Amino acid sequence: MTPFSLNQTSTESILLVDDSAKNFCLLKSTLKQQGYRVTVTDSDSEALIKIAKSPPDLVLLDTLMPNIDGYEITKQIKQNSDLPFIPVLLVTNCDEFSFIQGLQAGADDFLIKPVEQKELLARVRSLLRLKHSINQRDQIACQRREDFVMNITHDLRTPLTSAIQLLGMIQKGNFGQQLSEIQEYLQQITESNQMLLSMVENMLEVYQYEAGCKNL
Repeated sequence: MTPFSLNQTSTESILLVDDSAKNFCLLKSTLKQQGYRVTVTDSDSEALIKIAKSPPDLVLLDTLMPNIDGYEITKQIKQNSDLPFIPVLLVTNCDEFSFIQGLQAGADDFLIKPVEQKELLARVRSLLRLKHSINQRDQIACQRREDFVMNITHDLRTPLTSAIQLLGMIQKGNFGQQLSEIQEYLQQITESNQMLLSMVENMLEVYQYEAGCKNL
């Protein structure tokens, strides 16, 4: 069995939300010894501002807060579609109703007071592994979606461009002079193809904008 160690290092950020200074010191010290970057706040409203401004990798949250309780904070985190996946670890009393409230709010795991050091670190590591897995899954899905969009725009753009070039050569008489009526139809086909090509280019630009690769 591997002995418990405090010598591991990490670069993950953890937001600690608790209105008790005593709990602050104990939890912060334990986490910082593991190399986690710990930010602390005893304000529920400040916690939500910090999360929106700079989303942490994990939120360690006491359920008993003075204004907005931990359940409501959890619910607001989970319902904010602008945020990435952020695991929420609730610190609560050993109470069945507390667990039900936490699960309904979207909590990912629980710690029971008084918090034990080994259990705290084990649950933090477990949730951070979960976040890492979800981030990898999202990156793979994003890459596949990007590949699909790039392939389909390429497959649409190539024949349209070729058709426009060929029609231009026909209109210029490279293959013999055409009747004026046919020239009119050729012009309509050319304009339609150019419109389709413009739509393909716009589709690619919209995707790049939504993916954060391009500014309007």
